[in-house]
Amino acid sequence: MKNISNRFNLKLLSPLTCLVATLVAAVCLLMFEDEYLWKVQELNLHLDTSLFFQQQMVVSGGLLTWLGTAFTEFFYHPLLGTALLTLWWWLLMYLASRAFSVPVKWSALLLLPVAMLLLTQVDMGYWIYYLKLRGHFFSATIALCVVCAAVWLFRCLPARYWMRQAMMVLTPVVLYPLLGIYGLLATLLMAVMAWRMNGETRTQRIVGTVLALVAIVAVPLICYRTIYSQTSLDNIWFTALPLYRIDETLFFAYYIPYIIMALFFIVLAATYGRLCSGDVAKPRTWIAVHVVLLVVLVGGVRLFWYDDYNFHKELRMQRCLGQQDWDGILQEATDLKEEPTRAMVMMKNLALFRQGKQGNLMYHYLTGAKESNTPLRDKEKPMNITPQVIGKASYLYYGLVNYCYRWCLEDGVEYGWRAEYLKYMTQCALLNGEYRVARKYINMLKHTRYHRQWAEQHERFLSGDDAVMSDQNYATIRRLMNFDDRLSSDQTIIEQFLMNHFVFDASNDPLYQEQAVYAALWTKDIATFWPLFFRYAESHKNEPMPIHLQEAAYLYGHLENRVDISHMPFDESVVNTYQQFMKMAERCRGMSEEQMKEAFFPQFGHTFYYEYFLIRNQKMF
Repeated sequence: MKNISNRFNLKLLSPLTCLVATLVAAVCLLMFEDEYLWKVQELNLHLDTSLFFQQQMVVSGGLLTWLGTAFTEFFYHPLLGTALLTLWWWLLMYLASRAFSVPVKWSALLLLPVAMLLLTQVDMGYWIYYLKLRGHFFSATIALCVVCAAVWLFRCLPARYWMRQAMMVLTPVVLYPLLGIYGLLATLLMAVMAWRMNGETRTQRIVGTVLALVAIVAVPLICYRTIYSQTSLDNIWFTALPLYRIDETLFFAYYIPYIIMALFFIVLAATYGRLCSGDVAKPRTWIAVHVVLLVVLVGGVRLFWYDDYNFHKELRMQRCLGQQDWDGILQEATDLKEEPTRAMVMMKNLALFRQGKQGNLMYHYLTGAKESNTPLRDKEKPMNITPQVIGKASYLYYGLVNYCYRWCLEDGVEYGWRAEYLKYMTQCALLNGEYRVARKYINMLKHTRYHRQWAEQHERFLSGDDAVMSDQNYATIRRLMNFDDRLSSDQTIIEQFLMNHFVFDASNDPLYQEQAVYAALWTKDIATFWPLFFRYAESHKNEPMPIHLQEAAYLYGHLENRVDISHMPFDESVVNTYQQFMKMAERCRGMSEEQMKEAFFPQFGHTFYYEYFLIRNQKMF
């Protein structure tokens, strides 16, 4: 009895390994990718309307899009979305074990496609902004479940009456419109498995294989000529796969997990009936194989898991921005471990502006312009990532709502409509007084699962300008919209365009003039600074002059001596800091700029003096 019990426990070790491994993967997603999952659902859109369903079905694989976007919605609550994803993984492993008759003791092998599916979800990084396939997080998992179910059904069919050969033909006809390339994969697996199944004659196997191959080639072509003509001819055999392509550059490495999954199932089909289902033989060897398998899978996923510090910081700051949690943004901008991206710096400055602290604390945070860690920037024509990260929000909160609207409109056409875009476009329409347009977007969002509440809250603004101006957020933005509104090209360099807008476009609103003088600090141009400084001082007579503006005026007054600053009431700390900075500059003569940056930062990194002399030639992304 003891030996039987031991063998039984060893046999159960493999499915228990699957259970524990998938749960660990789910926990890792929740622990390390909470903001990422939130962003995925923000860049998702699923409407509970028949029209939305019909729109998805106009292309091959449309059912996957519809199902994928529906399940992606649940990442609004990351725990719920991750739980559903884990259930789909378990269903996939169960269906695969039944379809290919994988013995219980070898079920741990089925962790390989799950690991590859996880990898396709966590290795994207900035691709989440550019990926055109909707519902990506769930679509491949759902598709493979259907593929395994179809293969299981095929295996259960009797060999007589040529039923299996008929199914090889019917499978692509039925599944290609619904699943795209996965319908073709199911047909290929059936053709391979037919050579391993009993009851088939040689003629049936040859005929079945030929019919399957012909169907794989012919069905997409027929569909292209009849109902899916909007799909390019080059892509008709690859529909429902994500397109990792920018212009003419194909990023092939991202397809490797898909290739591994396809090869894995082909091998399962080719070895059907070869895996023994008896008791565990040579337990030590068997356990060692399982350990090696787990080590390889865990190590591989960990190696290619996209783990970029700034990317995740940006996501956390974006989440705070969506909630107008300005304190949260500043908390994320504190004590950074490495040089921030310009998107992070822009979000920090926006938070300081909305809290009225920009003039006193703007340089108290680490600044920089680190390039985004993505292969999209490694080519001859690198993508500018910043507009996707913070461009739309910057335009909205700084009053250039037509630019925000245009970016949302163009990206919606290019990458598909997303809940985030509809929210921005709603706010733009409200600020422009286009209430019928705003109602259209609100009505669309009311057909989503989790953005309905946001839409209902914004319905109160549809009553008119008084309702909009009663909201502090909208009232602040409206004050920045008092300028000669015209639409031109920003060349995708958002920050530079915004700074030039405030410097060169005039408005009498004190809030606008405040941003104009801070934009002048950004330019570091003395001739630009002085008129905006005096205009700011005139419109803020009863307010203390911000420290950074005092520092700039004191510095510029000594650099050029064109403006008499002797009667300006500078704070003693501003004067003392300037004198200490210049004395240290004398002592550090002969040092390189990088050496001076390191030497000056502890004492002067929070001043405009440091910004002016030692922060130079920052790239704009």
